[in-house]
Amino acid sequence: MFESLTKSLNGVFRNLRGRGKLSEKNVQEALREVRMALLEADVNYKVAKDFIQRVKVQCLGKEVLESVTPGQQFVKVVHEEMIALLGGETAGFDETEKPIGIMMLGLHGAGKTTTCGKLARRLKKEGRSVVLVACDIRRPAAGDQLRILSDEAGVGFVAPREGETVPDLGRRALEHAANSGNPAIIYDTGGRFQIDEELVAELKELKEIVDPRNVILVLDAAIGQESVDVASAFHEAVQLTGLILTKMDGDARGGAALSVQAATGCPILMVGTGERGEDLEPFHPDRMASRILGMGDVVSLVEKAQEAIDEDEFALMEERLQKNVLDLEDFLKQIRQMKKLGPLENLLELMPGMSDVPEQMKGDMMGQSADGMKRAEAIILSMTPDERKKPDIINGSRRRRIAGGCGLEVQDVNRMLKSFQEAKKMSKNIKKMQKKLLRMGKMR
Repeated sequence: MFESLTKSLNGVFRNLRGRGKLSEKNVQEALREVRMALLEADVNYKVAKDFIQRVKVQCLGKEVLESVTPGQQFVKVVHEEMIALLGGETAGFDETEKPIGIMMLGLHGAGKTTTCGKLARRLKKEGRSVVLVACDIRRPAAGDQLRILSDEAGVGFVAPREGETVPDLGRRALEHAANSGNPAIIYDTGGRFQIDEELVAELKELKEIVDPRNVILVLDAAIGQESVDVASAFHEAVQLTGLILTKMDGDARGGAALSVQAATGCPILMVGTGERGEDLEPFHPDRMASRILGMGDVVSLVEKAQEAIDEDEFALMEERLQKNVLDLEDFLKQIRQMKKLGPLENLLELMPGMSDVPEQMKGDMMGQSADGMKRAEAIILSMTPDERKKPDIINGSRRRRIAGGCGLEVQDVNRMLKSFQEAKKMSKNIKKMQKKLLRMGKMR
């Protein structure tokens, strides 16, 4: 989402790093380019102006201008102010009272109901009991959609009864929670294409009855500067406690993420990064700032890997690697674990230095990797159990049968088997190197 902004900022930083000394003039020029980059990314004008002013005050100080590495000092100031712009500290939901009430608001199309399902799934994974409440009684099939999401997440569900008002539904949901051990209650409220008096009145009445500690606005990150007006209007009407930004994996310019927190004072709690049920992540201002400035986000990359990789499976794989008995079943498991990490383009954003890689090369990497994994999985699934455990028995006729079974060419089967053999050979060489190092250590 921040691709163009990251490129523009990196260009500014490269120019400054090449200078042995900074002057007020070249700092002013750099800040002008940074300001233009923010506005082109659809950041709110006032937010961009205030940001540049704060950076300017620090960068024209003696400490930066007379620094041994003035260019790096400039980047450091921008990085720190970007973190502050995004909220400074990582914020979470208020869980001080039971049941934990979470009232979700938003306009049509922002992904509110889907986000309710994702949040319920995440809270359950963290060990909480959860109930989803269908308070959107006007949109056709909204309740059915939420019921399906609750079934997929394996959480409780409270549906409106015929003729029941939203406030009455809220009272009944509280009674249900009291009788169910006070789980977290997520209220999926009604949305509109615009904020109107009827919507505000309904939200205020529901809020007064259920008294949630968390009043969360779900906001489409792709709508740019308009997001500030939407968030400000909701905040003024019902006093928001936090924000969730959706569609952060899109190709929009990303100005919403850099504008709404500063404009409303409400922290961004989570971001939606894809269509899958697990694609809802906590928002970390420091990590997001690093990604925007092209520094990557190694911590989030490691966390994704830890979530996707089964520790017992990994230990078993390591043991088989040591014994040099890896087969195509193991290869298939590795492919499926890689797929759990999500789209490759999302992972590339987390890797330091990837912003400097040409677009064509990144596109080739993503295409080859995604297509390669799909082909390899299809080929292995077209094999018999014996063929997966004993790849050496796969002769010419078997290769033709496997290719026909998955709709690919024999050359594709040959390439996949070659990749597997190269991976085995590499693991064997690593094992030899480990033994050699161990012997050298003992001799010393």
